Amino acid sequence: MIESRIKQTVRDVHDFPKPGIIFKDITPILKDPGLCIDITAALAMQLSNVAIDVVAGIESRGFLFGPSLAQVLNVPFIPIRKAGKLPYKTVQESYDLEYGSATIECHQDALLKGQRVLIHDDLLATGGTVVAASKLVMQMEATVVAYSFIISLDFLNGRERLTPYGNEVFSLASY
Repeated sequence: MIESRIKQTVRDVHDFPKPGIIFKDITPILKDPGLCIDITAALAMQLSNVAIDVVAGIESRGFLFGPSLAQVLNVPFIPIRKAGKLPYKTVQESYDLEYGSATIECHQDALLKGQRVLIHDDLLATGGTVVAASKLVMQMEATVVAYSFIISLDFLNGRERLTPYGNEVFSLASY
């Protein structure tokens, strides 16, 4: 039921950010507080058997539901941001994109050694940014125990790219 509600609400934007791409725009979800509450509850339910110490959300869409999910799970939330956006000392991970490269970072004191981390982003596409976030977590000597997404674009095979870092991959709606 939650999958059909998400799919009915998500807007397809053709040729964004470049020609040939059909962008899955989740912003219409944000106009429905009841759906937002239900999404957070459904994500938490999927994760009910996973021991999680911290939710790490990836900029920027991982900031929309990641903090709410952390609250429901009663664990801290940490932001993983694009390079240069955090004010304190950071740990970085660079990665390649189809059109160049990028770097993400988090504060050097965001995670403790051995902490069990859920990486959340609202959409899984090719998995490149999520793999970089996984490497960042591992660099800090924490462990990725699961991934959560509102939407997974399964035809882009992002889930397979995550397998070396963690087998628990949850999403609410798949395309």
